[in-house]
Amino acid sequence: MAVTKREIERKYESDDSGLPDLTGVAGVATVLDRGVTELDATYYDTSDLRLAAASITLRRRTGGSDAGWHLKLPVETGVRDEIRSPLSDTVPEELGRLVRSRVREGQLVPVVRLRSSRDVRELVDGKGRLLAEASVDAVRADRLFGGEGGAQWTEIEVELADGGDPAFLDKLDKRLRKTGVRPSTSPSKLARALTETASKKKRAKGKTAEDGKTAGEKPAGAPVTAGDHVLAYVRAQRDAIVALDPAVRQETEDSVHDMRVATRRLRSTFRSFRKVLDPAVTDPIAAELKWLAGELGAGRDQEVLDERLTADLDDLPHTLVSGPVGARLRAWAEAEARGSRHRLLGVLDSPRYLTLLDDLDALVADPPLLKAAARKPAKVLAKAVRKDFAKVSALIGQALEQPAGHTRDVSLHEARKKTKRTRYAAETAAPAVGGAAKALAKSLKSLQSLLGDHQDSVMARQTLRELSAVAHAAGESAFTYGVLYGREEGRARMVEEALPDVWERTCEQMEV
Repeated sequence: MAVTKREIERKYESDDSGLPDLTGVAGVATVLDRGVTELDATYYDTSDLRLAAASITLRRRTGGSDAGWHLKLPVETGVRDEIRSPLSDTVPEELGRLVRSRVREGQLVPVVRLRSSRDVRELVDGKGRLLAEASVDAVRADRLFGGEGGAQWTEIEVELADGGDPAFLDKLDKRLRKTGVRPSTSPSKLARALTETASKKKRAKGKTAEDGKTAGEKPAGAPVTAGDHVLAYVRAQRDAIVALDPAVRQETEDSVHDMRVATRRLRSTFRSFRKVLDPAVTDPIAAELKWLAGELGAGRDQEVLDERLTADLDDLPHTLVSGPVGARLRAWAEAEARGSRHRLLGVLDSPRYLTLLDDLDALVADPPLLKAAARKPAKVLAKAVRKDFAKVSALIGQALEQPAGHTRDVSLHEARKKTKRTRYAAETAAPAVGGAAKALAKSLKSLQSLLGDHQDSVMARQTLRELSAVAHAAGESAFTYGVLYGREEGRARMVEEALPDVWERTCEQMEV
């Protein structure tokens, strides 16, 4: 069973071999000498170092109090989530799945062995509580694959205690700098080992293992052309999908929603900028993105509905609740969640999903640019935004002319989808077009939110009808479901009444 621990640490270098005196740091009452620990770690990666390129480390370590397999996923500078699994001879399956979006069909092989003599000090406060652990590590690195030779160095590592205040590390940082200690130029031991043991040819080219690029992908400079701006947006969404994969597998809050948004943004970008990227190449990928968004949405839509209906039920006076409505709602939500969760994990492990990731990498590495891609961005991107906005305008006008009911609901749902696409197109255009595109994107987001609330009401009413039928068949009262249904009708009506004013304000922003 894997265990996740948030790791907050800083690494330093010094011309001296020891740790400076830290007893004078505010809050530190005692520095406890915990002796020297011998650590032996073998790091695994693909032959082209895809994990290292994403600042991810996977190791098997013996020695110390936490011997086992450790997968470290970056959160922000100096912060990583370390996922631990017990010692075994091969990479634990649960950790292998968390790096599948990077590894794909590749193989994980030993790339570096690091042996460290760690001289540990514990910094504790006046009540004996651990504040941080400081250590001096004498490191020996040996390249096992894709490089040559070895390297040795000494570094200082300071790790915040679990639940500690990150501000304490700032206090330690000031003391260390005053004594001549300087921040490490390398983000991790593995990164330094890969750099110092790279082949002479790679060192001569200045190529490192952590250049952050997928194999075959050219480094991206500042966007100049229309194609540059579109590709920058495409690349950002591709990166988001890959990076969010482990979080989705771990059920991190909002990860499914965020990954779904990234797939939608990509698909919308391909449709909006068909004059920039060849649709003969992007259309098949867009179809696969639609499939992935649908799989991600199954559980997410159910989760949103559950939260909405539960909140509405909790808000009802006791006198309006008749029968086991809460219990039936919970049973429905739990059953739906179990099924969608199992299916989603299967999707993320499927060849179809991994092929989609490969196709996105190939597109970014060798983009199918059309003639318009080489032109100045402002005119090309603004034209695409205006074209999308015209479609939204037509759908909103059509919906407002229709009476309340199913036909209007469908029109408003279509308008919502086109509003999203136009918003994403405006986001893509904003770096080139400027403030007008940013203002439009913001206004479209408000419109999208309003239309989204309307669609949520439509789906809630559909679910209430289904639950009411089941309850009635079981001999239970359907009264409360009717009350909730009536409330949802009222919410939808309020949205429809507010729409003309919101739409008018959105049109005022259309200056792109």
